[in-house]
Amino acid sequence: MNTSARKWSTFAICLLVAIVPNIDLTALNQAVPHLSADLHPSSTQILWIADAYGFALAGLLITMGGVGDRIGHKRLLLIGTAVFAAASAVTAYAPSAELLIAARALLGVAGATLMPSCLSLIRRVFTEPKERTMAVGAFAGVGGLAVGLGPVIGGALLDHFWWGSVFMINVPIMAVACLAGAALLPESRNPVPGRLDLLSVPLSVAGVLGLVYAVKEAAAHGPDEARVYVSAVVGVLALAAFLVRQGRLAEPLIDIRLFRRAAFSGSVVTNMFAMFALVAQSLIFSLFFQLALGWSPLKSGLAGLPGAAGAMVGGAALAPPLINAFGRARVVAAGMLLSAGGFGLFLIIGLHTSYWTMLPAMLLSGIGMGMGLTVTADTVLASVPKDRSGAASAISETATELGGALGMAILGSVLNAVYRNVLDLPAGVPAPAASAARDSLGAALQAAANLPGTVAAQVSAAARTAFVDGMHAALLCSAAFAALVAVFALITLRNVPKVIPENEEAEPVTVG
Repeated sequence: MNTSARKWSTFAICLLVAIVPNIDLTALNQAVPHLSADLHPSSTQILWIADAYGFALAGLLITMGGVGDRIGHKRLLLIGTAVFAAASAVTAYAPSAELLIAARALLGVAGATLMPSCLSLIRRVFTEPKERTMAVGAFAGVGGLAVGLGPVIGGALLDHFWWGSVFMINVPIMAVACLAGAALLPESRNPVPGRLDLLSVPLSVAGVLGLVYAVKEAAAHGPDEARVYVSAVVGVLALAAFLVRQGRLAEPLIDIRLFRRAAFSGSVVTNMFAMFALVAQSLIFSLFFQLALGWSPLKSGLAGLPGAAGAMVGGAALAPPLINAFGRARVVAAGMLLSAGGFGLFLIIGLHTSYWTMLPAMLLSGIGMGMGLTVTADTVLASVPKDRSGAASAISETATELGGALGMAILGSVLNAVYRNVLDLPAGVPAPAASAARDSLGAALQAAANLPGTVAAQVSAAARTAFVDGMHAALLCSAAFAALVAVFALITLRNVPKVIPENEEAEPVTVG
């Protein structure tokens, strides 16, 4: 197979692999009511069904990036797609909540192999900078589009089949990717890999999981819970021990000297902060469309697609030529400012706003995020040697996961705090219903369903109005944070060249 054919076949397989986990993330949310009726999980088990995948994924990204650099990313990707397909089948036919949780965790383990391997393979075959940036942008854009398609595909399947169908659809896609990958993918590995330090693995897992779990628990139950402090302390200490150990090992799991590169460290931190701001759109508007406006999951999923399409345009079509014209720092900053403007435009949206009024805000924020995240992801890959691209992309993805978790926690807390503060319930609402209504919009609508007609309508209207106020506050925070990220990118990436030269040396060189 010639170089061009190998390059584009690799790209197509990586795109196919990127679709499945991202669809799976959002399709699960629609399947929960259906599987709850079938398996009767407890409230704690429902939380673990939702979180087991994300915890396993976040905890193992760094490890899998290092493993791929050692055994080869083609081999790891083939293993990951095969395990993902098998775990999807087990998930689809799980006879109990316990087995479903275990299968979701196994999906997370397999999912942790996919992103670092795909990005490393893209880095291997796309050696021309403009093409590589376009490929990274399209890869990220397709992933974002798949997140938007999740509710659409999930809703369509659940209208005709059992809840397991949203997982079973993964099996043929991953099987095709595995077979095609075995025949067409090139190998990408460190030619002198060294051994895998076994103590580094549990330290990295404990560190990342401790922090992510602490953030999620703080968002769900408040920061005063003892388990939040314990988890946070364990995470910080484990990560500190992990980093100290990496600095002393001759063959570390990740080379912390990579952080000496301004291009690498600035892009990783920018990615994390950008994801903090981005999570508002996916979290808040899913609730806005379905609960505040009363739209179906399918209609809500279709309504969110323009933002994902905008991200693909910004990443694949706009970012490469703009880098050449203005440089990486300015493109990232411009993208984040566009996103800030989009978030700001959302402030005019209310319960009676036309969908077409929302569209410019969705497109603007999507295009801006696509530009910014594509440039930072491409800069991470370009600024490290090819044989370390797996570990580098894993670090970036881990930072993205942490940024998303922080965004969910902090922006969700802002929304809930404003909602509770401004909620104005009518007189005569029973105390239990009033207490439930102050908890969340969803709880308020459920409580209203059991009240007399006039009071029910008043409670629902008050809760929806309060939710919009909370949404505006969270989006204002997102806009401000995106603007701060723009300034941060201008400072940290100001000396990163438009075209980063290939550097295969073991010792990183500081840029800037």
